Amino acid sequence: MTAKSINEVIETLEQIIQSSKTEENPLGYFAALYYKVTISVKDKLGENYFKDDQRMEQLDVIFANRYLSAYKKHMEGIPTTKSWESAFKSSKNQNLIVLQHLLLGMNAHINLDLGIAAAEISTKSTISELHSDFNKINELLASLLVEVQNDLAKIWPMLFVILKFLKKTDDLIANFSMNLARDGAWKFANELVNEEMKNRDDMIANRDEKIFNISKLITDQGIVTRIVCRLIRWGEKGTPSDKIKILET
Repeated sequence: MTAKSINEVIETLEQIIQSSKTEENPLGYFAALYYKVTISVKDKLGENYFKDDQRMEQLDVIFANRYLSAYKKHMEGIPTTKSWESAFKSSKNQNLIVLQHLLLGMNAHINLDLGIAAAEISTKSTISELHSDFNKINELLASLLVEVQNDLAKIWPMLFVILKFLKKTDDLIANFSMNLARDGAWKFANELVNEEMKNRDDMIANRDEKIFNISKLITDQGIVTRIVCRLIRWGEKGTPSDKIKILET
């Protein structure tokens, strides 16, 4: 399941989405969102959006392969990072709303994987050259958030009305901010690239533990938020495959 190009990333994501629909598996929610993001990146290649298209595709592929590898390991029963295990295992929790599933995937992939991927394609002397394109990736992610909110509203129109009225929106995303995730990932990339190779695995493990703790804050809410999420979950329309279709289109 190792992709060698952005087209292969897209093809593999399509396979995950299709199998998730067939199996009515909530793991397809994040895959559908990631599919949209990857299509957006591909569409920007050759449009003078990125400073270096070749490097950006390399980053995209290495970044995506961390998710694809984690997904494959999980499906085969092989341990992966604690951050991804939290996201994958939460797919069995029928009380989580779609937004929580998406945040869990974004938490693992941006807060952990993005910095690792950026460091992997860089050296101490070249990582600064990546910064502008690194931020462009996050601009694309942020630009899709409005579209994702519209998709979630199709799944249950009252979602954000209820969350805002009860002031619970911040509870769900308090520990996951796009800007904080981006800045944290960039900081971690610089720490990794300036560290000796022999020490990087330990640094990644320590980072993974921190990101895993954030995932617990997304799922293990206080009693009021749990009740609110339970009500939202009951109001969400359709089967997992129906929701995946909304998120991917």
